[in-house]
Amino acid sequence: MDKANPYPILFGLCLVLFFLGSWLIPVTDPTESCYTLTAKEMLEAGDFFSPRIHGNFWYDKPIFFYWELILAYGIFGVNEFASRFFPAVFATCGVMLTYYFGNKLYGHKVGLFAAVLLAATPEFWYLSHAIITDMTLFCAISVTLMSFYFGYTGGNTKLYYISYVAVGIGMLTKGPIAFCLPGLIIFLFLLIQKDLKHLLKMKLLTGIPLAFAIAAVWYVPMYIIHGQEFIDNFFGVHNFLRATVSEHPKFDVWYYYTVIFLLGFFPYCLPVIYSLVKKFWRERRLPNLDTKEKFLLTWALTVPIVFQSFATKYVTYTLPYMMPVAILFAGYFVKREKIFYRMAAAMIIFLTAATFIAIPICEKNSGKELAEVLVKHADEETCVVSYGYRYSYSLVYYSGLKIWRLEKPEDMHKVTPQKMQWSSLNVMPIMTTRDLPDKKIIAIVDSNWSEDFLNSVAGTWVMVDQTEEHKIFNRLSRKEISE
Repeated sequence: MDKANPYPILFGLCLVLFFLGSWLIPVTDPTESCYTLTAKEMLEAGDFFSPRIHGNFWYDKPIFFYWELILAYGIFGVNEFASRFFPAVFATCGVMLTYYFGNKLYGHKVGLFAAVLLAATPEFWYLSHAIITDMTLFCAISVTLMSFYFGYTGGNTKLYYISYVAVGIGMLTKGPIAFCLPGLIIFLFLLIQKDLKHLLKMKLLTGIPLAFAIAAVWYVPMYIIHGQEFIDNFFGVHNFLRATVSEHPKFDVWYYYTVIFLLGFFPYCLPVIYSLVKKFWRERRLPNLDTKEKFLLTWALTVPIVFQSFATKYVTYTLPYMMPVAILFAGYFVKREKIFYRMAAAMIIFLTAATFIAIPICEKNSGKELAEVLVKHADEETCVVSYGYRYSYSLVYYSGLKIWRLEKPEDMHKVTPQKMQWSSLNVMPIMTTRDLPDKKIIAIVDSNWSEDFLNSVAGTWVMVDQTEEHKIFNRLSRKEISE
Protein backbone atom coordinates (compact mmCIF):
# COMPACT_ATOMS: atom_id res chain seq x y z
CA MET A 1 0.00 0.00 0.00
CA ASP A 2 1.27 3.49 -0.78
CA LYS A 3 1.19 6.47 1.57
CA ALA A 4 -1.90 8.11 0.12
CA ASN A 5 -4.15 9.73 2.71
CA PRO A 6 -5.68 6.70 4.49
CA TYR A 7 -8.45 8.53 6.33
CA PRO A 8 -11.01 8.59 3.47
CA ILE A 9 -10.44 4.85 2.93
CA LEU A 10 -10.80 4.09 6.62
CA PHE A 11 -13.88 6.32 6.85
CA GLY A 12 -15.48 4.44 3.97
CA LEU A 13 -14.69 1.14 5.66
CA CYS A 14 -16.27 2.38 8.87
CA LEU A 15 -19.39 3.52 7.02
CA VAL A 16 -19.84 0.01 5.68
CA LEU A 17 -18.99 -1.90 8.85
CA PHE A 18 -20.51 0.33 11.52
CA PHE A 19 -23.32 2.37 9.95
CA LEU A 20 -24.74 0.24 7.14
CA GLY A 21 -28.05 -1.32 8.16
CA SER A 22 -27.92 0.02 11.72
CA TRP A 23 -31.40 1.50 11.26
CA LEU A 24 -32.75 -2.02 10.74
CA ILE A 25 -31.48 -3.46 14.03
CA PRO A 26 -34.11 -3.12 16.78
CA VAL A 27 -33.25 -2.09 20.32
CA THR A 28 -32.66 -5.24 22.34
CA ASP A 29 -33.12 -6.35 25.95
CA PRO A 30 -31.82 -6.24 28.56
CA THR A 31 -29.03 -3.64 28.29
CA GLU A 32 -29.64 -1.50 25.21
CA SER A 33 -33.25 -0.84 26.12
CA CYS A 34 -32.26 0.58 29.54
CA TYR A 35 -30.17 3.27 27.85
CA THR A 36 -32.69 4.12 25.15
CA LEU A 37 -35.67 4.17 27.52
CA THR A 38 -33.76 6.39 29.94
CA ALA A 39 -32.78 8.86 27.24
CA LYS A 40 -36.33 8.86 25.85
CA GLU A 41 -37.81 9.61 29.27
CA MET A 42 -35.26 12.36 29.90
CA LEU A 43 -36.12 13.92 26.56
CA GLU A 44 -39.86 13.72 27.27
CA ALA A 45 -39.39 15.21 30.76
CA GLY A 46 -37.13 17.99 29.48
CA ASP A 47 -34.60 16.97 32.14
CA PHE A 48 -31.16 16.59 30.59
CA PHE A 49 -29.32 16.13 33.85
CA SER A 50 -30.85 13.42 36.04
CA PRO A 51 -31.19 10.04 34.26
CA ARG A 52 -34.60 8.50 34.86
CA ILE A 53 -36.42 5.33 33.90
CA HIS A 54 -40.03 4.31 34.58
CA GLY A 55 -40.37 7.76 36.12
CA ASN A 56 -37.69 6.98 38.72
CA PHE A 57 -34.25 8.53 38.96
CA TRP A 58 -31.66 6.06 37.72
CA TYR A 59 -27.99 6.03 38.68
CA ASP A 60 -26.61 3.24 36.50
CA LYS A 61 -24.16 5.34 34.45
CA PRO A 62 -23.02 8.98 34.31
CA ILE A 63 -24.59 11.47 31.96
CA PHE A 64 -22.38 11.66 28.86
CA PHE A 65 -23.81 8.72 26.90
CA TYR A 66 -27.35 9.86 27.66
CA TRP A 67 -26.45 13.24 26.23
CA GLU A 68 -25.25 11.48 23.10
CA LEU A 69 -28.55 9.64 22.75
CA ILE A 70 -30.63 12.75 23.46
CA LEU A 71 -28.65 14.72 20.88
CA ALA A 72 -29.09 11.96 18.29
CA TYR A 73 -32.83 11.75 19.06
CA GLY A 74 -33.07 15.51 18.62
CA ILE A 75 -31.40 15.30 15.21
CA PHE A 76 -32.75 12.03 13.78
CA GLY A 77 -35.82 11.32 15.88
CA VAL A 78 -36.30 8.52 18.41
CA ASN A 79 -35.40 5.50 16.29
CA GLU A 80 -32.86 2.73 15.84
CA PHE A 81 -30.45 4.71 13.65
CA ALA A 82 -30.28 7.53 16.19
CA SER A 83 -29.79 5.04 19.03
CA ARG A 84 -26.84 3.40 17.28
CA PHE A 85 -25.40 6.57 15.76
CA PHE A 86 -22.89 7.66 18.39
CA PRO A 87 -21.51 4.18 19.15
CA ALA A 88 -20.72 3.97 15.42
CA VAL A 89 -19.27 7.51 15.45
CA PHE A 90 -16.94 6.72 18.34
CA ALA A 91 -16.01 3.39 16.77
CA THR A 92 -14.99 5.34 13.68
CA CYS A 93 -12.97 7.73 15.86
CA GLY A 94 -11.34 4.70 17.49
CA VAL A 95 -10.24 3.35 14.11
CA MET A 96 -8.79 6.74 13.15
CA LEU A 97 -6.98 7.03 16.48
CA THR A 98 -5.53 3.56 16.00
CA TYR A 99 -4.11 4.51 12.62
CA TYR A 100 -2.71 7.73 14.04
CA PHE A 101 -1.04 6.03 17.00
CA GLY A 102 0.25 3.07 14.99
CA ASN A 103 1.62 5.40 12.33
CA LYS A 104 3.42 7.54 14.91
CA LEU A 105 4.90 4.48 16.60
CA TYR A 106 5.84 2.27 13.66
CA GLY A 107 4.98 4.00 10.41
CA HIS A 108 2.16 4.19 7.88
CA LYS A 109 1.76 0.52 7.06
CA VAL A 110 1.54 -0.67 10.66
CA GLY A 111 -0.94 2.11 11.42
CA LEU A 112 -3.08 1.21 8.43
CA PHE A 113 -2.99 -2.53 9.11
CA ALA A 114 -3.82 -1.91 12.78
CA ALA A 115 -6.79 0.30 11.92
CA VAL A 116 -8.22 -2.14 9.37
CA LEU A 117 -7.62 -5.08 11.69
CA LEU A 118 -9.38 -3.32 14.56
CA ALA A 119 -12.37 -2.34 12.44
CA ALA A 120 -12.72 -5.87 11.05
CA THR A 121 -12.64 -7.81 14.33
CA PRO A 122 -15.79 -9.48 15.68
CA GLU A 123 -15.65 -7.78 19.10
CA PHE A 124 -15.08 -4.25 17.84
CA TRP A 125 -17.70 -4.66 15.11
CA TYR A 126 -20.23 -5.91 17.65
CA LEU A 127 -19.58 -3.08 20.11
CA SER A 128 -19.71 -0.49 17.33
CA HIS A 129 -23.40 -1.37 16.98
CA ALA A 130 -24.23 -1.83 20.66
CA ILE A 131 -26.15 0.95 22.41
CA ILE A 132 -23.83 1.15 25.40
CA THR A 133 -21.23 3.52 26.86
CA ASP A 134 -18.13 1.53 25.99
CA MET A 135 -17.14 2.99 22.62
CA THR A 136 -17.05 6.46 24.12
CA LEU A 137 -14.98 5.12 27.02
CA PHE A 138 -12.68 3.36 24.52
CA CYS A 139 -11.88 6.67 22.85
CA ALA A 140 -11.46 8.50 26.17
CA ILE A 141 -9.00 5.92 27.56
CA SER A 142 -7.17 5.68 24.23
CA VAL A 143 -6.67 9.45 24.07
CA THR A 144 -5.57 9.45 27.72
CA LEU A 145 -2.84 6.86 27.15
CA MET A 146 -1.76 8.10 23.73
CA SER A 147 -1.31 11.63 25.05
CA PHE A 148 0.64 10.33 28.02
CA TYR A 149 2.96 8.33 25.78
CA PHE A 150 3.62 11.23 23.42
CA GLY A 151 4.25 13.51 26.39
CA TYR A 152 6.55 10.98 28.03
CA THR A 153 8.65 10.11 24.98
CA GLY A 154 8.61 13.56 23.41
CA GLY A 155 9.26 15.56 26.55
CA ASN A 156 6.21 17.78 25.94
CA THR A 157 4.54 17.78 29.35
CA LYS A 158 1.70 20.03 28.11
CA LEU A 159 0.29 16.94 26.35
CA TYR A 160 -0.54 15.52 29.76
CA TYR A 161 -3.38 18.03 30.00
CA ILE A 162 -5.04 16.30 27.04
CA SER A 163 -4.87 13.11 29.08
CA TYR A 164 -6.57 14.77 32.04
CA VAL A 165 -9.33 16.22 29.87
CA ALA A 166 -9.93 12.76 28.38
CA VAL A 167 -10.03 11.27 31.89
CA GLY A 168 -12.67 13.81 32.88
CA ILE A 169 -14.81 12.92 29.86
CA GLY A 170 -14.28 9.24 30.62
CA MET A 171 -15.53 9.72 34.18
CA LEU A 172 -18.60 11.46 32.78
CA THR A 173 -19.10 8.41 30.55
CA LYS A 174 -18.45 5.40 32.77
CA GLY A 175 -17.32 6.50 36.20
CA PRO A 176 -14.17 6.06 38.33
CA ILE A 177 -12.77 3.32 36.09
CA ALA A 178 -11.85 5.99 33.52
CA PHE A 179 -9.44 7.44 36.10
CA CYS A 180 -8.26 4.27 37.81
CA LEU A 181 -7.55 2.06 34.77
CA PRO A 182 -5.32 4.39 32.72
CA GLY A 183 -3.73 5.60 35.95
CA LEU A 184 -2.76 2.03 36.83
CA ILE A 185 -1.43 1.38 33.31
CA ILE A 186 0.74 4.52 33.44
CA PHE A 187 2.02 3.64 36.92
CA LEU A 188 2.94 0.09 35.91
CA PHE A 189 4.65 1.29 32.74
CA LEU A 190 6.76 3.78 34.67
CA LEU A 191 7.53 1.05 37.21
CA ILE A 192 8.74 -1.24 34.41
CA GLN A 193 10.77 1.65 33.02
CA LYS A 194 12.23 2.22 36.52
CA ASP A 195 11.16 5.81 36.09
CA LEU A 196 8.54 6.44 38.78
CA LYS A 197 10.14 9.81 39.43
CA HIS A 198 8.55 10.90 36.14
CA LEU A 199 5.25 11.12 38.02
CA LEU A 200 6.56 14.42 39.39
CA LYS A 201 6.63 15.79 35.83
CA MET A 202 3.07 14.79 34.97
CA LYS A 203 1.32 17.96 36.18
CA LEU A 204 -0.49 15.95 38.85
CA LEU A 205 -1.27 18.94 41.05
CA THR A 206 -3.04 20.77 38.24
CA GLY A 207 -4.03 17.90 35.94
CA ILE A 208 -5.95 15.75 38.42
CA PRO A 209 -8.03 18.74 39.62
CA LEU A 210 -8.73 19.53 35.94
CA ALA A 211 -10.03 15.99 35.33
CA PHE A 212 -12.16 16.07 38.45
CA ALA A 213 -13.44 19.56 37.65
CA ILE A 214 -14.75 18.27 34.32
CA ALA A 215 -16.40 15.29 36.03
CA ALA A 216 -17.79 17.56 38.75
CA VAL A 217 -20.01 19.26 36.16
CA TRP A 218 -22.35 16.31 36.70
CA TYR A 219 -21.31 14.56 39.92
CA VAL A 220 -21.53 17.56 42.26
CA PRO A 221 -25.00 18.73 41.18
CA MET A 222 -26.23 15.12 41.26
CA TYR A 223 -25.14 14.85 44.89
CA ILE A 224 -26.69 18.21 45.72
CA ILE A 225 -29.98 17.20 44.09
CA HIS A 226 -30.20 13.53 45.10
CA GLY A 227 -27.93 13.28 48.13
CA GLN A 228 -26.98 9.96 49.69
CA GLU A 229 -29.28 8.01 47.38
CA PHE A 230 -27.03 8.94 44.46
CA ILE A 231 -23.88 7.93 46.37
CA ASP A 232 -25.36 4.61 47.52
CA ASN A 233 -26.63 3.60 44.10
CA PHE A 234 -24.02 4.97 41.72
CA PHE A 235 -20.86 4.33 43.69
CA GLY A 236 -22.25 1.52 45.84
CA VAL A 237 -24.32 -0.70 43.57
CA HIS A 238 -23.04 0.19 40.11
CA ASN A 239 -19.34 0.35 40.96
CA PHE A 240 -18.45 -1.40 44.25
CA LEU A 241 -21.09 -4.14 44.04
CA ARG A 242 -20.32 -4.79 40.38
CA ALA A 243 -16.66 -5.34 41.25
CA THR A 244 -17.25 -7.55 44.30
CA VAL A 245 -20.46 -9.52 43.63
CA SER A 246 -21.07 -11.14 40.25
CA GLU A 247 -24.21 -10.00 38.50
CA HIS A 248 -23.99 -13.13 36.31
CA PRO A 249 -22.19 -15.83 38.37
CA LYS A 250 -22.01 -18.33 35.51
CA PHE A 251 -19.54 -16.03 33.70
CA ASP A 252 -17.29 -15.58 36.73
CA VAL A 253 -14.66 -18.07 35.59
CA TRP A 254 -10.89 -17.70 35.29
CA TYR A 255 -10.78 -18.25 31.54
CA TYR A 256 -13.58 -15.81 30.61
CA TYR A 257 -11.40 -13.11 29.07
CA THR A 258 -9.14 -15.65 27.36
CA VAL A 259 -12.18 -16.89 25.46
CA ILE A 260 -13.25 -13.31 24.70
CA PHE A 261 -9.77 -12.55 23.33
CA LEU A 262 -9.76 -15.60 21.04
CA LEU A 263 -13.24 -14.85 19.74
CA GLY A 264 -12.83 -11.08 19.66
CA PHE A 265 -9.63 -11.16 17.59
CA PHE A 266 -10.53 -14.14 15.45
CA PRO A 267 -9.00 -15.07 13.03
CA TYR A 268 -5.99 -12.75 13.35
CA CYS A 269 -4.96 -14.14 16.73
CA LEU A 270 -4.42 -17.67 15.37
CA PRO A 271 -1.26 -17.14 13.27
CA VAL A 272 0.10 -14.64 15.81
CA ILE A 273 -0.25 -17.07 18.71
CA TYR A 274 1.19 -19.91 16.66
CA SER A 275 4.18 -17.80 15.67
CA LEU A 276 4.85 -16.63 19.23
CA VAL A 277 4.63 -20.15 20.66
CA LYS A 278 6.89 -21.49 17.92
CA LYS A 279 9.45 -18.74 18.46
CA PHE A 280 9.47 -19.18 22.23
CA TRP A 281 9.81 -22.97 21.89
CA ARG A 282 12.75 -22.51 19.55
CA GLU A 283 14.59 -19.81 21.51
CA ARG A 284 13.41 -20.65 25.05
CA ARG A 285 13.63 -17.02 26.17
CA LEU A 286 11.49 -13.94 26.33
CA PRO A 287 12.18 -11.27 23.69
CA ASN A 288 13.91 -8.01 24.48
CA LEU A 289 11.35 -5.21 24.36
CA ASP A 290 11.81 -1.56 23.47
CA THR A 291 9.89 1.30 25.09
CA LYS A 292 7.05 1.17 22.57
CA GLU A 293 6.51 -2.55 23.04
CA LYS A 294 6.66 -2.25 26.83
CA PHE A 295 4.00 0.43 26.77
CA LEU A 296 1.68 -1.41 24.39
CA LEU A 297 2.02 -4.70 26.28
CA THR A 298 1.49 -3.04 29.65
CA TRP A 299 -1.67 -1.43 28.28
CA ALA A 300 -2.87 -4.62 26.61
CA LEU A 301 -2.26 -6.93 29.57
CA THR A 302 -3.39 -4.69 32.43
CA VAL A 303 -6.94 -4.34 31.12
CA PRO A 304 -7.96 -8.05 31.15
CA ILE A 305 -6.02 -8.76 34.36
CA VAL A 306 -7.84 -5.96 36.19
CA PHE A 307 -11.26 -6.99 34.96
CA GLN A 308 -10.58 -10.67 35.57
CA SER A 309 -10.27 -9.71 39.24
CA PHE A 310 -13.77 -8.19 39.12
CA ALA A 311 -16.62 -10.46 40.11
CA THR A 312 -18.89 -9.20 37.31
CA LYS A 313 -17.59 -9.93 33.83
CA TYR A 314 -18.74 -8.50 30.51
CA VAL A 315 -17.48 -8.72 26.94
CA THR A 316 -17.41 -4.92 26.86
CA TYR A 317 -14.84 -4.63 29.64
CA THR A 318 -12.00 -5.79 27.38
CA LEU A 319 -12.59 -3.13 24.73
CA PRO A 320 -9.88 -0.70 25.99
CA TYR A 321 -7.11 -3.21 25.21
CA MET A 322 -8.04 -3.59 21.55
CA MET A 323 -5.98 -0.67 20.23
CA PRO A 324 -2.58 -1.82 21.55
CA VAL A 325 -3.30 -5.42 20.60
CA ALA A 326 -4.25 -4.35 17.06
CA ILE A 327 -1.02 -2.37 16.72
CA LEU A 328 1.09 -5.26 18.01
CA PHE A 329 -0.68 -7.68 15.66
CA ALA A 330 -0.15 -5.28 12.75
CA GLY A 331 3.58 -5.40 13.40
CA TYR A 332 3.39 -9.14 12.80
CA PHE A 333 1.25 -8.89 9.66
CA VAL A 334 3.25 -6.22 7.82
CA LYS A 335 5.79 -8.97 7.15
CA ARG A 336 3.02 -11.28 5.97
CA GLU A 337 0.88 -9.02 3.82
CA LYS A 338 -0.84 -11.68 1.75
CA ILE A 339 -2.29 -13.54 4.70
CA PHE A 340 -3.43 -10.24 6.23
CA TYR A 341 -5.16 -9.11 3.04
CA ARG A 342 -7.00 -12.40 2.81
CA MET A 343 -8.07 -12.42 6.46
CA ALA A 344 -9.11 -8.76 6.45
CA ALA A 345 -11.06 -9.09 3.20
CA ALA A 346 -12.83 -12.20 4.43
CA MET A 347 -13.75 -10.55 7.73
CA ILE A 348 -14.98 -7.35 6.06
CA ILE A 349 -17.28 -9.40 3.81
CA PHE A 350 -18.40 -11.60 6.69
CA LEU A 351 -19.08 -8.73 9.12
CA THR A 352 -20.94 -6.72 6.48
CA ALA A 353 -23.20 -9.72 5.93
CA ALA A 354 -23.41 -10.30 9.70
CA THR A 355 -25.18 -6.97 10.12
CA PHE A 356 -28.15 -8.34 8.23
CA ILE A 357 -27.85 -11.77 9.85
CA ALA A 358 -28.05 -10.01 13.22
CA ILE A 359 -31.39 -8.37 12.45
CA PRO A 360 -33.63 -11.44 13.04
CA ILE A 361 -31.48 -12.43 16.04
CA CYS A 362 -31.97 -9.02 17.60
CA GLU A 363 -35.67 -9.11 16.81
CA LYS A 364 -35.98 -12.18 19.04
CA ASN A 365 -34.39 -10.20 21.88
CA SER A 366 -36.48 -7.10 21.36
CA GLY A 367 -39.99 -6.06 22.30
CA LYS A 368 -40.51 -4.14 19.06
CA GLU A 369 -42.77 -6.70 17.35
CA LEU A 370 -44.67 -7.34 20.58
CA ALA A 371 -45.18 -3.60 21.06
CA GLU A 372 -46.78 -3.34 17.61
CA VAL A 373 -49.27 -6.02 18.64
CA LEU A 374 -49.81 -4.65 22.14
CA VAL A 375 -50.80 -1.13 21.09
CA LYS A 376 -53.71 -2.61 19.14
CA HIS A 377 -55.26 -3.78 22.41
CA ALA A 378 -54.11 -1.25 25.01
CA ASP A 379 -53.89 2.48 25.51
CA GLU A 380 -52.76 4.76 28.30
CA GLU A 381 -55.95 4.02 30.28
CA THR A 382 -55.31 0.27 30.22
CA CYS A 383 -53.49 -1.50 33.02
CA VAL A 384 -50.82 -3.52 31.23
CA VAL A 385 -49.00 -6.25 33.15
CA SER A 386 -46.08 -8.48 32.18
CA TYR A 387 -45.78 -12.01 33.53
CA GLY A 388 -43.00 -14.49 32.87
CA TYR A 389 -39.31 -14.98 32.52
CA ARG A 390 -38.07 -11.47 31.78
CA TYR A 391 -39.43 -7.97 31.98
CA SER A 392 -38.86 -6.18 28.65
CA TYR A 393 -37.64 -2.59 28.82
CA SER A 394 -37.69 -2.42 25.03
CA LEU A 395 -41.41 -3.21 25.09
CA VAL A 396 -41.93 -0.08 27.20
CA TYR A 397 -39.59 1.89 24.91
CA TYR A 398 -41.44 0.92 21.73
CA SER A 399 -45.02 0.92 23.06
CA GLY A 400 -44.82 4.06 25.15
CA LEU A 401 -47.05 2.36 27.75
CA LYS A 402 -46.56 1.87 31.46
CA ILE A 403 -46.14 -1.87 32.00
CA TRP A 404 -46.23 -3.47 35.43
CA ARG A 405 -44.13 -6.46 36.36
CA LEU A 406 -46.58 -8.99 37.81
CA GLU A 407 -45.34 -11.25 40.59
CA LYS A 408 -46.88 -13.74 42.99
CA PRO A 409 -47.04 -12.37 46.56
CA GLU A 410 -44.72 -15.10 47.84
CA ASP A 411 -42.07 -14.07 45.29
CA MET A 412 -42.11 -10.35 45.99
CA HIS A 413 -39.15 -10.58 48.36
CA LYS A 414 -37.01 -11.76 45.44
CA VAL A 415 -37.71 -8.72 43.28
CA THR A 416 -38.27 -5.92 45.80
CA PRO A 417 -35.27 -3.56 45.55
CA GLN A 418 -32.80 -3.91 48.42
CA LYS A 419 -29.81 -1.69 49.14
CA MET A 420 -26.45 -3.04 47.92
CA GLN A 421 -28.07 -6.00 46.19
CA TRP A 422 -28.70 -6.63 42.51
CA SER A 423 -32.43 -6.43 43.18
CA SER A 424 -31.90 -2.66 43.44
CA LEU A 425 -31.89 -2.65 39.63
CA ASN A 426 -35.61 -3.52 39.66
CA VAL A 427 -36.92 0.00 39.18
CA MET A 428 -39.83 -1.00 36.97
CA PRO A 429 -43.35 -0.77 38.48
CA ILE A 430 -44.14 -4.04 40.29
CA MET A 431 -47.54 -5.39 41.28
CA THR A 432 -48.63 -8.61 42.98
CA THR A 433 -51.23 -10.90 41.46
CA ARG A 434 -53.56 -9.97 44.33
CA ASP A 435 -53.42 -6.24 43.62
CA LEU A 436 -54.84 -6.11 40.11
CA PRO A 437 -57.10 -3.04 39.80
CA ASP A 438 -60.75 -3.10 38.86
CA LYS A 439 -60.32 -1.83 35.31
CA LYS A 440 -59.38 -3.07 31.87
CA ILE A 441 -56.27 -5.25 32.11
CA ILE A 442 -54.09 -6.60 29.33
CA ALA A 443 -51.55 -9.24 30.31
CA ILE A 444 -48.43 -10.03 28.30
CA VAL A 445 -47.34 -13.54 29.17
CA ASP A 446 -44.36 -15.62 28.05
CA SER A 447 -45.82 -18.55 26.14
CA ASN A 448 -44.04 -21.03 28.42
CA TRP A 449 -45.63 -19.36 31.45
CA SER A 450 -49.19 -19.08 30.16
CA GLU A 451 -50.51 -22.13 32.04
CA ASP A 452 -48.94 -20.95 35.27
CA PHE A 453 -50.43 -17.50 34.69
CA LEU A 454 -53.98 -18.81 34.15
CA ASN A 455 -53.72 -21.00 37.26
CA SER A 456 -52.20 -18.33 39.47
CA VAL A 457 -53.94 -15.08 38.56
CA ALA A 458 -57.58 -14.60 39.49
CA GLY A 459 -60.08 -13.60 36.83
CA THR A 460 -61.44 -14.81 33.54
CA TRP A 461 -58.81 -14.35 30.88
CA VAL A 462 -59.21 -14.56 27.12
CA MET A 463 -56.31 -14.68 24.72
CA VAL A 464 -56.73 -11.85 22.22
CA ASP A 465 -53.44 -12.05 20.33
CA GLN A 466 -50.04 -13.68 20.30
CA THR A 467 -46.55 -13.54 18.87
CA GLU A 468 -44.04 -16.33 18.48
CA GLU A 469 -42.95 -16.09 22.13
CA HIS A 470 -45.80 -14.30 23.92
CA LYS A 471 -49.53 -14.49 24.44
CA ILE A 472 -51.69 -11.47 25.12
CA PHE A 473 -54.67 -11.93 27.45
CA ASN A 474 -57.58 -9.65 28.22
CA ARG A 475 -59.36 -9.96 31.58
CA LEU A 476 -63.10 -10.06 31.07
CA SER A 477 -65.27 -7.75 33.16
CA ARG A 478 -68.28 -9.05 35.11
CA LYS A 479 -70.55 -7.63 32.41
CA GLU A 480 -68.63 -9.41 29.66
CA ILE A 481 -68.74 -12.69 31.60
CA SER A 482 -72.50 -12.46 32.17
CA GLU A 483 -73.10 -11.81 28.52
